Amino acid sequence: MAAKPSAKAKAWVIFDRIVALAAKDGAHSNPWVSTSNGLRYEPDYATLVKLLGVPLYLRAGTQSGVPALALDVWLSYELRRAGFASDKTWPRAVHPRILPAPVASLLESLPREVQKIVADRLTKQASIRGVTSSSASILGKNYLKQVDVIMTDWDTGPELLISTKRMDSSYGKNAPNRIEESYGDAKNLRLRHPLAALGFVFGLRSDILVKENATAEWLFDLLAKLGREDDAYHATCLVLMEYADDVAIPDTGEEKHAEGVPEPGLDLDKEEDAPAPSPVAEVDRDIERLPTVKICIDKTPDDLNPGRFLAAMVTRVLSATPVNMHKEARRRRASPSAGSTSSSN
Repeated sequence: MAAKPSAKAKAWVIFDRIVALAAKDGAHSNPWVSTSNGLRYEPDYATLVKLLGVPLYLRAGTQSGVPALALDVWLSYELRRAGFASDKTWPRAVHPRILPAPVASLLESLPREVQKIVADRLTKQASIRGVTSSSASILGKNYLKQVDVIMTDWDTGPELLISTKRMDSSYGKNAPNRIEESYGDAKNLRLRHPLAALGFVFGLRSDILVKENATAEWLFDLLAKLGREDDAYHATCLVLMEYADDVAIPDTGEEKHAEGVPEPGLDLDKEEDAPAPSPVAEVDRDIERLPTVKICIDKTPDDLNPGRFLAAMVTRVLSATPVNMHKEARRRRASPSAGSTSSSN
């Protein structure tokens, strides 16, 4: 009897379909908008709220890793909207989630018959040691750190590193630990990779504003400061999520291996399954049943706004590289659409 797919394997199938529908035939919309106040990055919140609905729909607890993964998938999707190459923004939109650029180039250069054999091997296995992976760990100044969203290559080294964390309950208990970990992670990565765009995204349920408003104010203040200090992040972001109590994520404890220093010798990929194929019609029905989620932009501090954060990340990558690199990202930024009103859901 085949083993039952993990919550993460189930989630990837829905995540992938949501992203594929948002970028039909691989064509991504241009996020840059020209307004009377200057250039603005307009995130695709419609796709974000669908992705955030997946862990609620699957009733995936915190230890499954699915709640935070929804943010990772969206951020990588936004980097592709910004014009960065699809194979270089990790997690990728298809399995395997991490595929080094030289491997992708080799695959494209192979004869068709050989290419199919190799591609099948890459896609049917959860990971291949030293070749593909479901998560990336980067060496900082003193220790390896699992990074959630990354852009890197042999030629450039890490160009963008984004860490994500999510908190849907137990705010007073968990918030201090999340902030303390974030400060340590920032310094560790920044000291070894000073030119990489370093960012931090925090997903937070909006009921904190009612249940623990003092904790919310304290948290917002420290998140903003994390993005202003010379040895911390270049930018920080708050994704303030609102959803009904009856679909709340079960608090099953800390996400496994998501925080702090990875244990020596730990093989993270042994715990993950490759996505199990499902009929498209069935996945589309799942998407139609996703719980409603709203992004509370009006309650988000301006310096933690997702659009501002993404603009800062993209601009820093482009500023730190020669003009003959990331040509599509530069073209998109230089060719914004006419201004429109940004939606919060």
